[in-house]
Amino acid sequence: MSTKVVYMDNNATTRVAPEVLETMLPYFSDLYGNPSSMHTFGGQVGDALKEAREQIADLVGASADEIIFTSCGTESDSTAILSALQAFPEKRHIVTTRVEHPAVKNLCENIDNLTGHKHKITQLPVDREGMIDLQRYEDSLTDDTAIVSVMWANNETGVIFPIAAMAEIAKSRGILFHTDAVQAVGKIPIDLKKTSSIDFLSVSGHKLHAPKGIGVLYVRRGTPYAPFLIGGHQEHGRRGGTENVASIIGLGKACALAGDRLQEENTRVKAMRDTLENGLLEKISHSMLNGHKTERLPNTTSVSFEFVEGEAILLHLDRFGICASSGSACTSGSLEPSHVLRAMGVPFTAAHGSIRFSLSVYNNEEEVEFILDKLPPIIGNLRELSPFWKGEHPGKVGSSQCKCVC
Repeated sequence: MSTKVVYMDNNATTRVAPEVLETMLPYFSDLYGNPSSMHTFGGQVGDALKEAREQIADLVGASADEIIFTSCGTESDSTAILSALQAFPEKRHIVTTRVEHPAVKNLCENIDNLTGHKHKITQLPVDREGMIDLQRYEDSLTDDTAIVSVMWANNETGVIFPIAAMAEIAKSRGILFHTDAVQAVGKIPIDLKKTSSIDFLSVSGHKLHAPKGIGVLYVRRGTPYAPFLIGGHQEHGRRGGTENVASIIGLGKACALAGDRLQEENTRVKAMRDTLENGLLEKISHSMLNGHKTERLPNTTSVSFEFVEGEAILLHLDRFGICASSGSACTSGSLEPSHVLRAMGVPFTAAHGSIRFSLSVYNNEEEVEFILDKLPPIIGNLRELSPFWKGEHPGKVGSSQCKCVC
């Protein structure tokens, strides 16, 4: 087992940035007051929360009063969708996609049990590159549609959806629009003042080098809203519960850092991603990219290797300290192939052998070369043991490079 760690699973979670940790530490010890207290000791903590709210708003182009702190992206997603259904109780239709994160997918599939009412859920298909047909989307909207919930960027493939256009179409029909932007915030520019048709947007701190357990729900000013957690007056009555002070302040600092690093994400990180992706596709036969080539997050690549199991690949990578994923971390306990890849029509022989690498500013070129050195022989050795590979290539052993005419 290697003691070296090459961490390329940043869409699952990120390390807390050193600057973020340093900013948080005083709020565990010296500055432990309750921000809702009337005294000065608590008031200074309240001032720090105000600054963090402004830092988060600046990153996404929102106003500070449109930012609500939550516990995570999942809570933000649930709050947005359930709030819309409560605001329009006569409407019983939700439009989403087949490739959503479980935070939205599973909520929609269980919405009848949660609300006690029967709803129609339209899950829009995607094409082989993971893209949505805008005309099909527009045709799916009805007078009964309460809300559209579509992720800004897919967590498994990195594919970016045309959110601004989709939100504008929904607005023209008087329909609320929510986007799970957990993977997009901090990786690509987002300006909600320019995309003013978005009503709700979800953020999760641990996807952009802040701690786990802190999230944000953006609610556009004037949007009908019903709180998910009811309690005290925190968040102006929009989300009860004493604030997670240290993590909120950490998220504010992380958002400030992310704004400064957007160019690096879209240049150096993207270049490393491309080097890794192109190298794998060149060195390993019967491999394929999952997702659109260009309309994609700069840090994410999903590659399928036919005739092998993704879990076996990950176990062998782990022996070298390489951390990657076979899909969403929230579904990694399942033996079923990714619902995202199934929706994209990825062949069965490839869907099971899919690996996602997701980079960050903390990765370097040497780590990319290390993976390019270690992964091809791993695939070759696994294919020697695979009955599927031998069935396709009888007598072919010892290499992942297929020299036969296929």
